[in-house]
Amino acid sequence: MRIKICGIRNPEQAKVIADAGATALGFICVASSARYVSIQQIQSVVENLPPTVDKIGVFAGASLAEIAFISISSSLTGVQLHGDESTDFCQQVRRILPDIEIIKALRIRNFDDLKNAEIFTDYVDTLLLDAYHPKQLGGTGHTLDWKMLEKFNPGCPWFLAGGLTPDNIESALHQIQPSGIDLSSGVEKAPGDKDLNKVARLFEKLRVRTQQGA
Repeated sequence: MRIKICGIRNPEQAKVIADAGATALGFICVASSARYVSIQQIQSVVENLPPTVDKIGVFAGASLAEIAFISISSSLTGVQLHGDESTDFCQQVRRILPDIEIIKALRIRNFDDLKNAEIFTDYVDTLLLDAYHPKQLGGTGHTLDWKMLEKFNPGCPWFLAGGLTPDNIESALHQIQPSGIDLSSGVEKAPGDKDLNKVARLFEKLRVRTQQGA
């Protein structure tokens, strides 16, 4: 299972989180976000990471040119489209960045939103399901209705996001089987400042679960 920790800003924290077992780190490329990072900040983190860790830029409402420039300049391995991007926009990203993973994030309120999410499976590599918030795109600490996702099988890999913490991760994974999990506020002291004790607890919970064969 992939384990993505999003909202990374600090190179030292990033190295510890990668060493703990994260398979992907996310960088918020949305200027209005409290977790926003510049190209230079991403570069300072990426240069100290092992090549096995995926480096994902998170965009919302960005132009194709901006996505391409930041992705190439920062040596990203993936882009996460977290706004209202269309399937056509996803295809355009694919054309200009053919070798990069494309993740489409969708904020889920009901079964209609889930059906809309499945439309994107032919246009992206991976889906990410986040909790809906009327004003914030992500990192809200709100959880999804996990029961609604029990039979979700979109035909492509997908991340579960939205309010996951070391305290509820076991319950979430007992109920549903995503391809990966994405945490941000659930392992933070403040936006962009990761709590390494919470990170350690998360990976300990995941290790125990793996040992138990869950």
